[in-house]
Amino acid sequence: MTESGLYHDTDPSGLDVARQRLARLIERYCTTEGPNPTPIPGLDLYRASSTSTAICAIYRSVLAVAAQGSKHLSLGEETFQYDSRHYLITSVDLPVMGQIVEASPERPYLCAVFEMDARRIAELAGSVPSDGPASAGSLLGLGVSPLTPPVMDAVLRLVGLLETPQDIPVLAPLYWQALLYRLLTGAQGARLRSIAAADSQGHRTARAIEWIKGNFDQPLSIDALAETANMSKSSLHHHFKALTAMSPLQYQKQLRLQEARKIMLTEAVDAATVARRVGYESPSQFSREYRRLFGAPPLRDVARMR
Repeated sequence: MTESGLYHDTDPSGLDVARQRLARLIERYCTTEGPNPTPIPGLDLYRASSTSTAICAIYRSVLAVAAQGSKHLSLGEETFQYDSRHYLITSVDLPVMGQIVEASPERPYLCAVFEMDARRIAELAGSVPSDGPASAGSLLGLGVSPLTPPVMDAVLRLVGLLETPQDIPVLAPLYWQALLYRLLTGAQGARLRSIAAADSQGHRTARAIEWIKGNFDQPLSIDALAETANMSKSSLHHHFKALTAMSPLQYQKQLRLQEARKIMLTEAVDAATVARRVGYESPSQFSREYRRLFGAPPLRDVARMR
């Protein structure tokens, strides 16, 4: 261990020691169940003292490092699991099914979540050597890789600033830069580059995703969406499916149904009213698709969630 509490890359036990330190930091500054914001911009801490059922949620573009416990994710037909030995990267906002599969009151699930800034990544990527063009597997907007000493070192430096909050304004931007550098030069670098590179197909597809997010309750015209992204319809379909594991219409449907669920959990509205608010013309179609995604009709699902 070094004086700063980090470790040397050549230390074979370094990762285990680092995981323990990260777990202690998260437990110390993550005092309530669920997500906890921190004074460090772009960093949230998460705690769960029990396993969960599969929950549909929108994952922003993030790096997630679990210091303890594990989580299972489904994106379309693809499945992933990350734990204290693996980190998760999402390069665009994605609707996923997530389930905490390892957690207990004695050993809660503890995770640090870092919001990825595409602008900052693009600025840094130009000065960082690339290993070459992205492979087909790196086009998908979600990936899991083994946690390496350089990535963990950068993670610990940034999270460790919680212990010296007076250093955050000066050191946090520097430590963020170091973390992004380690990610860009690591196994997930191509995934981040594919979105950040200006005028790349990934960047154009991300523009289409942003448009759907901002207009999910409106009728979706593939012609207009392709024009917004400056792509042909066939290219849009191909790259959208490669990035999100679903079509633009399926992506829109996921957003509509998740927004509907959120509305019904926070407001006293019936299913027909919320169906219209999120863009459905047919309440019966809304109920069918809601049940298919969440496993129960709207009212029963919301009652269960409450």
